[in-house]
Amino acid sequence: DILVDGKVCDCDIVVTCQVGDPVPLQVKLTNWSKHSVGPFALTMTPYQDYQNGVHNYDLQDAITFVGSNTFYIDTVKPTKDSVYFGTLLFLYTGDFYLNIKFHEDNCSRELPLSWLCLPSVHIRALEPVA
Repeated sequence: DILVDGKVCDCDIVVTCQVGDPVPLQVKLTNWSKHSVGPFALTMTPYQDYQNGVHNYDLQDAITFVGSNTFYIDTVKPTKDSVYFGTLLFLYTGDFYLNIKFHEDNCSRELPLSWLCLPSVHIRALEPVA
């Protein structure tokens, strides 16, 4: 589950926020398997989609994370949740997307480096309301 500014997100929803206001993020990983899973690294990466096949990930002047954009998850037990919180700050208006990936964080396993990607979250940063 992904929440942006307290609103549940999926690939069909555009979340709006104000430039300059902190935007809280919450990602909840639920383990529905019969076995414990982990360790993982959860990484959130913002980008702009130019709608021509080009994604711009060089956004350090437009978006900043308050805190880290990577969280380390040791183990999630069967039927349990693990919730991670972060905050984004948009410095300019525009349409932005957020890639959320879970990466294998254990070199003894043979899973691909990035093996679980959630649908991108679409966030529209608007001018502050006066």
